[in-house]
Amino acid sequence: MIRLGLAGALLLAGCAESRAPEPQANRLPARPTIVSLNPCSDAVLAEVADPAQLLAISHYSHDPRASSMDVGVARRFAVTGGTVEEVLALDPDVVVASPFLAPATRAGLEDMGIAVVSFGIASGIEDSIAQVRELAQLAGDTAAGERLAARIAAAAVPVEGERVATVLWQSGGIVAGEAALVTDLLTRAGFTSHSAARGLGQADYLSLEQVAADPPELLLVAGNEPGQHHPLLDHLTQTRVEPFDPGLVYCGGPTIIRAMERLRTLRTAMLDRRLAKRTASR
Repeated sequence: MIRLGLAGALLLAGCAESRAPEPQANRLPARPTIVSLNPCSDAVLAEVADPAQLLAISHYSHDPRASSMDVGVARRFAVTGGTVEEVLALDPDVVVASPFLAPATRAGLEDMGIAVVSFGIASGIEDSIAQVRELAQLAGDTAAGERLAARIAAAAVPVEGERVATVLWQSGGIVAGEAALVTDLLTRAGFTSHSAARGLGQADYLSLEQVAADPPELLLVAGNEPGQHHPLLDHLTQTRVEPFDPGLVYCGGPTIIRAMERLRTLRTAMLDRRLAKRTASR
């Protein structure tokens, strides 16, 4: 349920683009103190801000079932549930939130002189890198932002050669759309979208029956719906079924590096599987 709640919030946030810093944010000190209420910004800020600047991150990042960053790293920071009272007690210069922060919360923070800056979900690698740079500039360390941006760009260099038809089966039994960040990662890692080729788009529901009737070469299971772990999947002999950490699906920043490592490993295994089949059929 935690995964589903976070996924829903992130899907909504993904419909909104990053916004330019609000006027209050333009009057921040060079190294402002920060509270992050945005789980996708937590991991970025943990790398581009000084630890003393980051007063708290979202409570999702402490929960292994919901975090998109290393929980051990996340637990070095305090967390907040995002109420005005909690944030005011921390007394930050700026709050980093999603565009769907409750209007009353935003107004309450701004009335108390705390700047609020919103970031949506990145729609692709370039968008994510741009957000990393914006967050680093906000934190006052553009060099750290450039270092992280370079690591992301290096991890996301597109592969050449054979591609693997794949379904990413997400929490709630849905699939990713063509404009999703994870779709960009899959494409760069050498996969094609089996679901998109069958006319399914962003957040469309994919049933177990549909998978069984038209199985992909690779099925990545990133959810816990009963059908996503049904014994029937063991009988899809032409399909390789692999778990995929839901924490790698929605957020950009350093999460991209971990996601690409996992996807490249999976592609290598799939190409080895193809080669073994070709050899056995000779």
